Amino acid sequence: MVGYLSARLEEALPVLREILSSEFGLAIVLGIFVLEGAMLLYFIPSEGIIPAAVFLTDGSPLDVFVLLTVAVVGATAGQFALFTAAKRLGRERLLDSRWVRIGDERLGRFDSWFENWGPIVVPVSNSLLFTRGMLTIPAGLAELDDREFLLLSAIGTLSFESLLAGATLFLLSV
Repeated sequence: MVGYLSARLEEALPVLREILSSEFGLAIVLGIFVLEGAMLLYFIPSEGIIPAAVFLTDGSPLDVFVLLTVAVVGATAGQFALFTAAKRLGRERLLDSRWVRIGDERLGRFDSWFENWGPIVVPVSNSLLFTRGMLTIPAGLAELDDREFLLLSAIGTLSFESLLAGATLFLLSV
């Protein structure tokens, strides 16, 4: 089975590299990050997007800078859409919607993080595995200022994606 998957990956890499280097490549990556930021991307682990893109572009400094910029803009836009939905719809309507896949109990844990620590948990949570974006809804429900949320979200995303890009570049150099 591993051999089969490895062979499929080897076949897919040139196609993925071509897509990424096409005129629509960055738009596709942007769209993926918007979906990831809005917590709508369930079929691709967000932790694999930047490493794969860095690997496929051979990790030149300009490519990494562009990828990080696209990642931050896209994820922040997606998180802002979810943040705005939380602000406008409120907790119950948001949880009742089909597209929000977080339960009341789990959301309650993140609500308490926000209540205890305040807005600083937005970039902190965006910088950590498994909690990325989870403070977006509590921040919206708390009616955090839009500009403050955008800045905090972007800072957290930049730190997380930079760590992933750096780790990938390190692994490529070994």
